[in-house]
Amino acid sequence: MLSRPGPQPRPRRRRRPERTGAAPEGPSPRVRRAPPAPRRPCRGRGVLVGLVGLILLWLSRGVWWPAPPPPQMILVLGGDADREAAAARLARTDGLPVVVTGGTNPEYAHWLFQQKEGLPSRQVQLDYRARDTVSNFTSLVDDLRKSRIRHALLVTSTDHMERALLVGRIVAGSRGIHLTPVPVPCGDLCVVEGRRRLWGDGARAALWVISGRDIRPWVEERVAPWLEKAGFR
Repeated sequence: MLSRPGPQPRPRRRRRPERTGAAPEGPSPRVRRAPPAPRRPCRGRGVLVGLVGLILLWLSRGVWWPAPPPPQMILVLGGDADREAAAARLARTDGLPVVVTGGTNPEYAHWLFQQKEGLPSRQVQLDYRARDTVSNFTSLVDDLRKSRIRHALLVTSTDHMERALLVGRIVAGSRGIHLTPVPVPCGDLCVVEGRRRLWGDGARAALWVISGRDIRPWVEERVAPWLEKAGFR
């Protein structure tokens, strides 16, 4: 005879944990979310828009910038006697006053302009405050502005003209003075200038316009000794 199967075991149910505290009365409170933080304006975008605006303004200066008057003087950058000789011939032809910045010694300059080319002393001014291309402009640009100079012929060597124009258009341009280049051929003596020197002088000129100070003395006093100790010079 077959025996009857015994009773099947029932699965046990998990007991719910007992609540120790009393249930809260009323509906359950809703969790309040913090409002989203306001977005900060993107400064980088504003700077970019400002730079683009300045570039467009500069490129369109031919429309709104007043046309310069005819040349009022000849500005000669020292460093080569041929530059002064070319400026002397130009001054004798055009009758314009000449300012030589950082040029040859006074004895030679007086002989060249007065005795050789026959220019009166009042037509030639020698200025020896400049030490380099940047100071050629920064040392006398305010004097030119006081004299109401708005247009000058810039005389320098062919290999020096690009850097001189960059610096001059920054420094003299900040005073409303227009420069027209008059390059002097240098022949076999031409020296190709590197981009580093070009943009270095351009940055130095821009800092002078912004701050009114030349950073070269500070660099020579503070940075140059450190570079020498570090073995970079």
